[in-house]
Amino acid sequence: MPAYRYGNTVAKKCFSPYVCCVETERSLLNRLDRRDRALFIRWAIGPAATHAVQRFWRSITHLGGVQVTVTASLVPLAFGHDLLQLAAFNALVTLGVSHFAVQIMKRSLGRPRPSSGIGCSTFIDEPDRFSCPSGHAAAAMSVAVVYAMTFPAWAAPLLALALAVGASRVFLGVHYPGDVVIGQAIAILTGALVIAI
Repeated sequence: MPAYRYGNTVAKKCFSPYVCCVETERSLLNRLDRRDRALFIRWAIGPAATHAVQRFWRSITHLGGVQVTVTASLVPLAFGHDLLQLAAFNALVTLGVSHFAVQIMKRSLGRPRPSSGIGCSTFIDEPDRFSCPSGHAAAAMSVAVVYAMTFPAWAAPLLALALAVGASRVFLGVHYPGDVVIGQAIAILTGALVIAI
């Protein structure tokens, strides 16, 4: 494919619309990846962070773990009444479906975590070697979005907590911001579908 130089940039002449489309797509993905890495470097806490800051974000991140999210679904399902039980059931289904989707995507995309991709410090154990999408962000949002849609008065604090869990994954050095956004989007779409059905 011929290349034409304009100053410091190189433009390639495309003879096929498919080739141009693929090159444009790769270029867009590369730009998004660079932006994602730059945001991560800006937002992740460094080794100079105090122990109190590290402990705070670790406690927030655990709210998106299996124990907390499954408990937040099972306890109301077992002991709640009517609408609360329905919300808990929907939260549990959303949690399961979104977890399945996240695991399929993680293994399909194979994006390495920041500790491997750019060699940064982490302040919590990494559950696996795949970064995108964030399972903790998806799990926290799965439970929060279903309860928020069922009980709108609680929407603001629930969603704020789920967003904080997502942010904690970046601050602690285990996910890029884009991983968190994709995980949360999967949870929101799954929750909306489960409630609609």
